[in-house]
Amino acid sequence: MPRNLAPTIIQNMMQTTMNPAAIREQVSITALLARLGYQPVHNSGRESVYRSVLHQDGKKPSFCVNDTLGMWYDKRTGKGGNVIDFGLAFWPGLATREVCGKLNDVMHQAVLPAVAGVKQAGKRRRKSLKLPYFRIDKVCELGQTTSIRQFLERRGIWEEAQGVLQEVHYHKVDTHQKPTLYAAAGYRNEHGGWQVRNKYFKGCLANKGLTLLAGDSRRLCVFKDIFDYLSWKHEHPDLSNSALIINSYSLLPAAIKVAMRYPELAVYFDHSPEGHQSLRQFITELPYANNGISAFKGHHDYNEKRRSEARAEHEAKKPKDLFKNIEVPFER
Repeated sequence: MPRNLAPTIIQNMMQTTMNPAAIREQVSITALLARLGYQPVHNSGRESVYRSVLHQDGKKPSFCVNDTLGMWYDKRTGKGGNVIDFGLAFWPGLATREVCGKLNDVMHQAVLPAVAGVKQAGKRRRKSLKLPYFRIDKVCELGQTTSIRQFLERRGIWEEAQGVLQEVHYHKVDTHQKPTLYAAAGYRNEHGGWQVRNKYFKGCLANKGLTLLAGDSRRLCVFKDIFDYLSWKHEHPDLSNSALIINSYSLLPAAIKVAMRYPELAVYFDHSPEGHQSLRQFITELPYANNGISAFKGHHDYNEKRRSEARAEHEAKKPKDLFKNIEVPFER
């Protein structure tokens, strides 16, 4: 082999091995956790629930994996995403390329350690479990699917969601199983991925990214979740501020770069530990930004406040029982 071609070939091999798209498609999160020494505490439907994965306090299991969707979510930290997002959270400080290398190494190591001095002839390296991927069937305006409408109404943002969210209908592509159909409320991010939510699932189809809703070129509101933005919009229907939805706190550095373009900023992150840390980092980088979390004081986030209001409004509309407290002084 010519010497000048060797580095190129090696580099190409590394790029193939560490291709993020291939890793997202091929690496099972539950298989990865098993290699890392974690076993589920229990299984609930399609979800496997783990203890002490991203934090040491394991009294209450909080790490959930839906391997059918190839997604995970940690209730305590508020983090979630695909297998690469997990690697970034599990090995903090590593770049995406380094995390892909780690994932590749873990998934291709032998399941059982080889006995010293014994050559294991004839055994092939075990391949990663190939995950199904998802294909979008159609995207349409809200109102076609009753369950999605009811979900948004319970969240108190049905009216505000018009023109912002759409119905995303998609299915799992798997040659070994009958296709499974899904429907969710969704919106696009900057990389063309769909952020989707329904009663049972919150995640991203394809690449994660920020979502910028253009409005006033001088005023920007920053939210973790689009439901928080729609809740804010319910309270401020006449304001035309631009809105930046970061979708994941892991995208905070990119969000700060976008926010720098606006002379007036307000930040509405949630009350999770990661939300507070991200808020501090945001204001440290952009000291003129306003801390807006007092707007939903006593609630985890803006949408939880709006959801509570929606429940109260629903109860107030119920017909009152005029005879509930009347005592009958005689018997027939």
